[in-house]
Amino acid sequence: MSGDAFNMSVAYQPSGMAVPEWLNKGDNAWQMISATLVGMQSVPGLVILYGSIVKKKWAVNSAFMALYAFAAVWLCWVTWGYNMSFGHKLLPFWGKARPALGQSFLLAQAVLPQTTQFYKGGGADAVETPWVNPLYPMATMVYFQCVFAAITLILLAGSLLGRMNIKAWMLFVPLWLTFSYTVGAFSLWGGGFLFHWGVMDYSGGYVIHLSSGVAGFTAAYWVGPRSTKDRERFPPNNVLLMLTGAGILWMGWAGFNGGDPYSANIDSSLAVLNTNICAATSLLVWTCLDVIFFKKPSVIGAVQGMITGLVCITPGAGLVQGWAAIVMGILSGSIPWFTMMVVHKRSRLLQQVDDTLGVFHTHAVAGFLGGATTGLFAEPVLCSLFLPVTNSRGAFYPGRGGGLQFVRQVAGALFIICWNVVVTSLVCLAVRAVVPLRMPEEELAIGDDAVHGEEAYALWGDGEKYDSTKHGWYSDNNDTHHKNNKAAPSGVTQNV
Repeated sequence: MSGDAFNMSVAYQPSGMAVPEWLNKGDNAWQMISATLVGMQSVPGLVILYGSIVKKKWAVNSAFMALYAFAAVWLCWVTWGYNMSFGHKLLPFWGKARPALGQSFLLAQAVLPQTTQFYKGGGADAVETPWVNPLYPMATMVYFQCVFAAITLILLAGSLLGRMNIKAWMLFVPLWLTFSYTVGAFSLWGGGFLFHWGVMDYSGGYVIHLSSGVAGFTAAYWVGPRSTKDRERFPPNNVLLMLTGAGILWMGWAGFNGGDPYSANIDSSLAVLNTNICAATSLLVWTCLDVIFFKKPSVIGAVQGMITGLVCITPGAGLVQGWAAIVMGILSGSIPWFTMMVVHKRSRLLQQVDDTLGVFHTHAVAGFLGGATTGLFAEPVLCSLFLPVTNSRGAFYPGRGGGLQFVRQVAGALFIICWNVVVTSLVCLAVRAVVPLRMPEEELAIGDDAVHGEEAYALWGDGEKYDSTKHGWYSDNNDTHHKNNKAAPSGVTQNV
């Protein structure tokens, strides 16, 4: 047998060094697929959504903020971020920083070392059972958790579109990841104090959505508002592309929530089903409210309702029954709608802070709502499928500990809120000491061309920029086209 043939036969053997006994191929495949689905929510999903939902002059900048964050998080994550979030304990809310790059680490069986400790909370109902390790390599776990960290920064960016200095954003991303995201991730997922107290966050309602919504709102306060002209009128430049990005976001949520049992099991299936039930319900409720009160179904509103439903179900996706997912969808389609459409207009603080895409409402409010309702509707058997060490149940179900679970959920949310307000403020102040947080007025007036030297819809013919003397109507000083009764190219007048 030739050397090449021998190597190929070894690679495809069902066992051997590349297929250790502890590896479950199905779990490994699903976990990598889930990670890729979540990654696609960011790139291209949110890149497309951000680039199309904003005013035309900010399309490139908004899309690039998402793309940059995705790349920057990757390097920070494997260098120090992963182990600060899921490694050995440094503090009750923080892991020890170390690289996740060596093959001896990446090819070993995945383990979250602090979660394998015995659960000590919960009073008389507590059980002392260690958590089972996932049946795939650490490389898969590092990949899966990285895309969650990346999308958190990208969601946060939604509050800052249309005015943040790109150089400030380049500094903000690694600093916020290091000092804010890793703390929430370790505390709730990596074996920190909230995990062992029994706070449940199935897939990131607190770690990702509540933190990005609160941090985005806080950062928007420090960065300052968009230009007055942009705040008064900020229409999307391409509604159909916005829907494309939203569709990728929705379908990608199958990996977002379906991958968090860390296994291709029955709880994963339930999580995916509940995700779609809640998102659909929330979208329909939001749309109905728009029709009732504004007489028209808003497409942007439907997308907002979809997002709030996806966010709300996230902390309890595999912990609640289908009927509870519908109830959570009704709440997530109405309460964030009320805070955005009614409370926002009556609150001086909400009016003062320019949260471009309303991330506070769609992620902070919906994330808190999801965590709180998980404390009400978490079903005991489903809780044991996901995390057997907690013996948890929602307040809706009789038995000891239900009311305490709701208290835990609210307390966990308060920790995430307070930490993000303080740390995000400190990060913004640190960045501001190096570069201005907000673009200068001349860049705010021009947009992408001033910031990047590129425009989303700038090219005509052989690549030249739009020129009214060459493309479409002539200037008012030359009425040749008017005399010849030639029409302007479709879309020119509204796009320039």
